[in-house]
Amino acid sequence: MKRSLPGWLFLLFLTLLATATDEFIIAGVLKTIAADLDVSVSAAGQLVTVFAIVYALGAPTLAVVFERFPKRIVMVLGLLVFVLGNVGAAVSPNYWTLMAARVVAALAAAIVTSVAFTMAATGAPEGKQGRYIGIVTAGMTTALFTSVPLGSWLGGELGWRATFWLIAAVGTVAALGLLCSAPKLVGSAPAPLRERLGPLRDPAVLRLITVTFLLAGGGLMFYTYLGEFTAEVAGGSYALLSVMLLIVGVTGLVGALMAGRVADAIGPRRSLRIVAGGHAVALVLAATLAFSGAGGAVALGVVVALYSVFAWGFPPPIQGSILAAVGPQVGMTALALNISGLYLGTGAAGAIGGAIIGLADVRWVPVVGAAMVALSFLIAPRGRRGAGPVAVEVPASSDGVKESRQAGV
Repeated sequence: MKRSLPGWLFLLFLTLLATATDEFIIAGVLKTIAADLDVSVSAAGQLVTVFAIVYALGAPTLAVVFERFPKRIVMVLGLLVFVLGNVGAAVSPNYWTLMAARVVAALAAAIVTSVAFTMAATGAPEGKQGRYIGIVTAGMTTALFTSVPLGSWLGGELGWRATFWLIAAVGTVAALGLLCSAPKLVGSAPAPLRERLGPLRDPAVLRLITVTFLLAGGGLMFYTYLGEFTAEVAGGSYALLSVMLLIVGVTGLVGALMAGRVADAIGPRRSLRIVAGGHAVALVLAATLAFSGAGGAVALGVVVALYSVFAWGFPPPIQGSILAAVGPQVGMTALALNISGLYLGTGAAGAIGGAIIGLADVRWVPVVGAAMVALSFLIAPRGRRGAGPVAVEVPASSDGVKESRQAGV
């Protein structure tokens, strides 16, 4: 009889849906916040910037601190702080109180995300690590295309504070559910700080983080300026852009789930190269549409769908590759460093894409993006021919039992 997926895995999906929504949803209510708190829209926009910076810097720092504690305790406490941060945002009387609440929520989201991926990977049964990571990743992907419209609607109907009350409610549900159902995975054994900072000096980890940076920078550059690109290639209206964003969300969700299964079947390193290669090809096709003049709504939709499958399919293989490289002892720290690489790449995507549009035009965005993604393909580690999965020892659970999991190479 086929074993069903555990309930705690879907609670991790819900957790990352909440933390990612907390980052993106505010974009839909910036004008309302600015008017209510009597600040400029650009000042309100810094609430997004500060959240992203704190998140990127906080993830590896907090992972080093909390790596040795039981994962369920860290997750539940982190979610409770996340809830408090959003409650604080909901009742903030002024701009700076709201900013402080966003910093608290970002720090909590950073550690919660690191623990969620670690729990998914180490709590997965043999041969399903990629699938479990893919489901957790899908929570972040879903937030991409639901958070901004949801924020806009809630802000219009109930006011901007309602968005933070909603996130706090979802975080509370996830915390209570995981308190009752999450696997009891203990932390790593006590070790000197130098050893816990090992991933910072590990060439294999740094190589994979560079791959993440390039994939995020090259791929999300295209996503960031998709509106301008749609207008250029297909004479896009706001309605057409909405359709393209829906395509990104749906096919990206499919890509995250498929990539997890592929990583389990052929190993994370091989699947990572497939994802990077397919990603580069999709961006080359986007550039071809732009320069050939052969574009149209249907052709662009097909290319955007292909792009999204690969663009949001890289987290399961990259995270599986990192865990296979370092093992579970410092796995959470290594995964947190990868999250920082992702956010740095996201920031670079906006900056580089904006410079390209200023110097030339939006048609060159997928060209530069394809070059960055192709470089990630070239430096991505190759799977050893004929090598099967390798065993990765998972830390003992609270009852002292140790297991051996499989992670592809």
